[in-house]
Amino acid sequence: MAKATQSQDESFADILPELDYWKIGLSLIITIFFAFFIAPIWTGLVTSLKTSQAVTFTTPFVPPGPDGFTTGNWARAYQNLATGFVNSLVMTVPSTIVSVFLGSTAAYGLTLVDWGDRAQFTVLILFLIGIFIPYQAVLVPLSDFWINIFPLVEILAPVWELSFMQREHARLLSLTITHVVYGIPLCMLLFRGYYLTLSDELVEAAKIDGASIATIYRRIVLPLSKPMIGVVFIYQFTAIWNEFLFSLTLIGSSSSPAATVTLVLSGLGADLSGIDYGLRMAGALFAALPTLIIYALFAEQFAKGLASDA
Repeated sequence: MAKATQSQDESFADILPELDYWKIGLSLIITIFFAFFIAPIWTGLVTSLKTSQAVTFTTPFVPPGPDGFTTGNWARAYQNLATGFVNSLVMTVPSTIVSVFLGSTAAYGLTLVDWGDRAQFTVLILFLIGIFIPYQAVLVPLSDFWINIFPLVEILAPVWELSFMQREHARLLSLTITHVVYGIPLCMLLFRGYYLTLSDELVEAAKIDGASIATIYRRIVLPLSKPMIGVVFIYQFTAIWNEFLFSLTLIGSSSSPAATVTLVLSGLGADLSGIDYGLRMAGALFAALPTLIIYALFAEQFAKGLASDA
């Protein structure tokens, strides 16, 4: 018996030195962080499937029982957020595409096109200043610009006569243009860091072959920019989709036909009787679906862009 115990101890002693304690510790840390970040999502999901009574009398992260389970919160969230969801898509998709494209072309002109070091440096400084202007500092002049200086409601008056358009949609167009202008500087900075790593020999060879600036960008720089386009597109789409302050300033009310999904979501589930947390959680998860889809579609390009930028 003693010999069997001794041989068993020796076998454990042989195994222990072979264990990679660094990998075990790293796996444990990753598991803890994963649980930490997934816990709010899990809590929101199970809360969205609970009745109001179940939300009150159950632990937040515990799934509902048979009596407390409901899918009505998701149906109500869809009914309340459908219009705002469409408005946000109409605003976010074009503003993201335009700001990413203009940011890319601006970065190309400031890195791979030679038109004077001093002029390029001056323009770069102006772009950098645009990045550090806080939202709160431009709210009053922004509102005054779109209402008094450049009123799209009056300028595009014939458009609002169409059956599927309303005058309030002018505010949505103003919001779209605002996000494009505000997003260009940061998009430019991200692209510029990537373009500085590109080989100068490719551009010089194209110039020797007689390619124009536009041709070099279209046939060489743009195809090589796909990884960074994925990174910038994800960042810009997420930032614009989740933005609230500009929406509140330019659109004003969650009852407006042009209200974005974040504006509608801010008042969802709130009334004189209190807050319906199940409905609010369902609305929050429903509003988050586009960003999750964008991350899934551009995940590969996002990883390549981060790796190449590093």
